[in-house]
Amino acid sequence: MQNCTTVSSRSHNRLFSNRALWALLVPLMVEQLLNSLMGTADTIMVSNVGAAAMSAVSLVDSINVLVIQAFSALAAGGCIICSQYIGKEKPKEAERAAKQVLLVVFLISAVITVLCMISNRELLHLVFGQVEADVMDAAVIYFYYTALSFPFIGLYDAGAAIYRAQGNSRLPMTVSVISNFLNIIGNAVFIWGFHMGVSGAALSTLLSRVFCAVVVLAFLHREGQTITVNHYVKIRPQWQLILSILAIGIPSGVENSMFQFGKLAIQSSVSTMGTTAIAAQAMANIMENLNGIAPMGMGIGLMTVVGQCIGAGRKDEAVYYIRKVCVWAEICLIISCVLVYLAARPVTVIAAMEPESAALCVYMVGWITVCKPIFWVGSFIPGYGMRAAGDVKFSMIVSTITMWLCRVSLCIFLVRALHFGPMAVWIGMFTDWGVRSIIFFGRFHSRKWLEHRVVA
Repeated sequence: MQNCTTVSSRSHNRLFSNRALWALLVPLMVEQLLNSLMGTADTIMVSNVGAAAMSAVSLVDSINVLVIQAFSALAAGGCIICSQYIGKEKPKEAERAAKQVLLVVFLISAVITVLCMISNRELLHLVFGQVEADVMDAAVIYFYYTALSFPFIGLYDAGAAIYRAQGNSRLPMTVSVISNFLNIIGNAVFIWGFHMGVSGAALSTLLSRVFCAVVVLAFLHREGQTITVNHYVKIRPQWQLILSILAIGIPSGVENSMFQFGKLAIQSSVSTMGTTAIAAQAMANIMENLNGIAPMGMGIGLMTVVGQCIGAGRKDEAVYYIRKVCVWAEICLIISCVLVYLAARPVTVIAAMEPESAALCVYMVGWITVCKPIFWVGSFIPGYGMRAAGDVKFSMIVSTITMWLCRVSLCIFLVRALHFGPMAVWIGMFTDWGVRSIIFFGRFHSRKWLEHRVVA
């Protein structure tokens, strides 16, 4: 049965009406926004345990985000494959692809969990060097529990991607929202009720991710959907489909992972500046993530839209929707940047940050508010659409080069040679966004990204 968000390929109407497009994008925006807000609330609660606890969570989350981004990229590969099959009106092939993405993500996440748990402290020392003893002790505890959650967040990401491929972003949003509220409640119980500190925050995160995975897998089991996945334990590898998923997921995963490796390289420089700089940078990172989260949700939804357009053979519509979403994302970004800047100082007060850290954080957020609307949309949103058409290698190569040359190398030079402090992180990031947006602009208008073939 054709998905409710699309019309027949024989119709002269666009594949997605404005109403259907917003129905897909808004839940993704809300989900991403609430995830970030809950992450902010989580950090505020942990910060009341002490600066060492907040610094530890920030350092470990740098690694966690690296791993989670890899899962998301693999899941996105599955989303693109499934959405193109749905655009071609081949639901059985879409269902087969969905089973394979679940299998691949689960196996990879389980292996990573084992490796992270075996080399817990050694990995932290390798990445961050010799940080303060109380920060390292807290980081080891937090990393242990969060590593246990990797298979569950991987399965949730895969399941959510499968639903997005069908045009259903509301269900994953609902599961995520409930999970985040459970996480906040768990934090309150474990941190303030049982005085478990960092252990309590990590345990609450683990339990909320278990909830996400169990619920989304249960819903995928239901009959009557475009994609239904039954008998999980009977899923066996189908290598041709797996290779198709990996052909999309691996370049995207490398791209995302390179970004996170770059952040880790930068974080290792920031970690030498002391607790004040680490805390300021951690909170500035949270606020920067928050002000970009709504347009990021639009980019994620754009992959489904472009995937179905390409599958249906409507390449001109894929171009049209990328342009439309770029405009919408820019408007959202300007509004969210202003709102986050207005909230920055009150948040530092609620978080009980030390005055020096708070002032430094607000200063950095001010520069982010000015520069991000200029550079960000062009460096991200077209990339989502081009990847959905199968143009993943170009995006990976460009993003990796600009990140290492602009964001990492420039930042390290400014920190180590010119002693800029944590503001160097953002100077490097603004430069990265600017260069990448120029290159992506040229690629998009060349239309070479439309020449790829993902599914038969």
